[in-house]
Amino acid sequence: MKKGQFSEFAQKGATLQVRVTPNASRDKIDLRDGVFHIAVTATPENGKATAAVQKLLAKALGVAKTDLTLTHGATSRDKTWVLRG
Repeated sequence: MKKGQFSEFAQKGATLQVRVTPNASRDKIDLRDGVFHIAVTATPENGKATAAVQKLLAKALGVAKTDLTLTHGATSRDKTWVLRG
């Protein structure tokens, strides 16, 4: 995955729907039907997978990970992130 691969979605105030697959064999990000499908190698315990998703999503968008705020789904595979700018 290249840095900024999905930079066209990096709009201030954008709401990003994400479907997470933890414990994957490798980190991967894909966009299907307007939903980011993100696979991370991190385990879903103590927020490790969520932190890995934030880092990978920020890299794909070409923004700082602190610009992404998790608004829904802290303990769910389906998450909603908002990009602040």
